[in-house]
Amino acid sequence: MRGITTVALCAVLGSASFAQQDPQYSQYMFDRISINPGVAGTSGSMCVTALLRQQWSGFEGAPKTGLFNFQMPISKISSGVGISFYADQLGQQKGTIARLHYSFHRKLGPGTLGMGLYVGMTSRSLGSDWIAVDDVTQDAAIPDNGVSATGFDMGLGFYYVAPTFWVGLSSTQLPQTKLEQVSIQNARHYYLQGGYDWAIGGNKKYVLQPSVLVKTDGTTPQLDVNATFLYNNMVWLGVSYRTEDAIAPMLGYQYKFPNGNSSIRLGYSYDVTTSLLSNYSSGSHEVMLNYCFKIVKPEKLEIYRNIRFL
Repeated sequence: MRGITTVALCAVLGSASFAQQDPQYSQYMFDRISINPGVAGTSGSMCVTALLRQQWSGFEGAPKTGLFNFQMPISKISSGVGISFYADQLGQQKGTIARLHYSFHRKLGPGTLGMGLYVGMTSRSLGSDWIAVDDVTQDAAIPDNGVSATGFDMGLGFYYVAPTFWVGLSSTQLPQTKLEQVSIQNARHYYLQGGYDWAIGGNKKYVLQPSVLVKTDGTTPQLDVNATFLYNNMVWLGVSYRTEDAIAPMLGYQYKFPNGNSSIRLGYSYDVTTSLLSNYSSGSHEVMLNYCFKIVKPEKLEIYRNIRFL
């Protein structure tokens, strides 16, 4: 009976991996560029972000995902560039994605509009160390030595950010590349995201930051809703809800260095599973680290010489 249950759960996990091929994070508000190239450089700072996620802890073969991205503005041409790289593992399947982002910026009203494009590569591989649940002969459909495939990836995005709100619309995996060797076809994804900073009572010491992320592969939509309370621009507490999946409380700390040109953030979230997998998993853990900085040119000193005083 246990073997039947494990097979059934693996089938569920496998179907989920084909439906959601892009990385999924509860702290999505700190990683906007990996799904929307229009974000690149719009903050005006150079930013490095890393996210690590251990999903469905306690379940053998559960997803593990790591993400790294970097972005920076190029003010001379009103643009921004960035790079994203992520790797994940779900049982026998491993995936990697690398993307190069470019965003063209235009001032619009109180904020900045970023219109972006990314190009990249996506790779999937299937391992060879399969273990049969029951005493059966090797299935001919299961590779003996493991297989892998790599294909082209491209996406578009529009992003608008103002002092108190942000909104973005984007699509990834536009070519829907088919990876023949592993019998996987990348699914096109669509994203709508946005957030708002509300200073409670006009006091910027107490800020409520609601945000939302809507995502779909054209057949199955999913909604992430978050509310975060930021105190004194330093400590935050929040909670996210993902439809038919999890509730995720989170906390974090950020520090702005005295020079005013750099800051660091550290965040943690814990997903309490609300689906049927809650019977087999103790939840999901996620850690976020973000560092932003500006390179400020030193002021050029000008010396004035008066010919009357030599």
